[in-house]
Amino acid sequence: MLNRYTTGPKFQTTAQLIILNGKILYVQQINIKYYESFTIFVIEIIFFNLGKILGSISIRENIENGEINLSPFASKAKNSLGRKTAEENCDIRTVFQRDRDRIIHSNAFKRLKDKTQVFISPTGDHYITRLTHTLEVAQIARTISRALKLNEDLTEAISLGHDLGHTPFGHIGEDELNNLLPNGFTHAKQSYRIVEFLEKNGEGLNLTQEVKEGILNHSKPKGDFFDKKLPETLSLEAQVCRVSDAIAYLNHDLKDALRDGIITVEMMPKIVSSDLGATHSERINTMVKDIISTSWSARGEMAEKNTKTKPKIQMSFKTRKALNIFRDYMFQEVYEPQDKSIEGKTARKIVNLLFVQLHKSPDKIKDIPLKKNHSITDYIAGMTDQFAIRMAKKLDSSITKPLERKY
Repeated sequence: MLNRYTTGPKFQTTAQLIILNGKILYVQQINIKYYESFTIFVIEIIFFNLGKILGSISIRENIENGEINLSPFASKAKNSLGRKTAEENCDIRTVFQRDRDRIIHSNAFKRLKDKTQVFISPTGDHYITRLTHTLEVAQIARTISRALKLNEDLTEAISLGHDLGHTPFGHIGEDELNNLLPNGFTHAKQSYRIVEFLEKNGEGLNLTQEVKEGILNHSKPKGDFFDKKLPETLSLEAQVCRVSDAIAYLNHDLKDALRDGIITVEMMPKIVSSDLGATHSERINTMVKDIISTSWSARGEMAEKNTKTKPKIQMSFKTRKALNIFRDYMFQEVYEPQDKSIEGKTARKIVNLLFVQLHKSPDKIKDIPLKKNHSITDYIAGMTDQFAIRMAKKLDSSITKPLERKY
């Protein structure tokens, strides 16, 4: 209640336009009443919802319209090849953003936190897991895509889904399953199988063709993987993910190897420090900048002169040479020795034991809740390291001892 001697109120009015993605969502008008005799403010906030006036607004359409600023070689969400089963569009997210979210919320993605990258059952807190590797790949890939005016959302979705099919114990578990199965096994194909057939109780995630193709073709053979012939339809965003995967794992696996003490900085090939960098951040920075500068044509700024030639994601000769030497060194001194270590041999025995026992003895699997489209191989491939160890221990308690963590 104001004193009766107070002079009348004076008004100060401000207005705010709330704009999202170039569209006015509503106007907010603020009337401030103030009295000279008292420090009393009465604020009246008036909202004018313009939704009814302007009609329905689709944030997704605004994002899609904004993709006109991307490279002409970038994948556009509006022009996506689509899903196996057609779906109604989301009002907020593009198809690639929805794919990213589906991958993040999947069970297979959650299990990555307890799957080996290189070092099996380490006791330290800072060793890379398959999940932290995936996040580093996505970060590097998005940086490159943004610089080259490519579709970050597609790049991120592929990056987050590329390793969903990894087995327990990393590439050692993958190789053991490959030896056991007549038609072989690869984590890239398993990642595709997970998003297409296994997730959501056997229904799959119904991802776009672009994301699935990127996931399926992310693997790289030993040697100069830039020489590998890629599918003509493979997007530039998928190519970015493919090379970002190598940048991430080479550098963080080196950090883990140094932390574990199996190599030292002095043992590294000199070309790695001289041409790539002496530190973790320097090496990543060198590779990322080199890819951006060498692949600059992917931005499409000169596309009007030759629109028929689709560029590729590449590295300069100098950086590519150093990368390949770095990669060969890591195979020779880190990856292959880990396979021959007591931990690596034990991991192989565990995968072998699970595969043989679960196929030969139906009574061993009577309580396994296999869902639609799932096989015993899918069940083993989906296990985390510790789940596989616990299950193998029930079958043969002596086999798992080298991998039982001591805290």
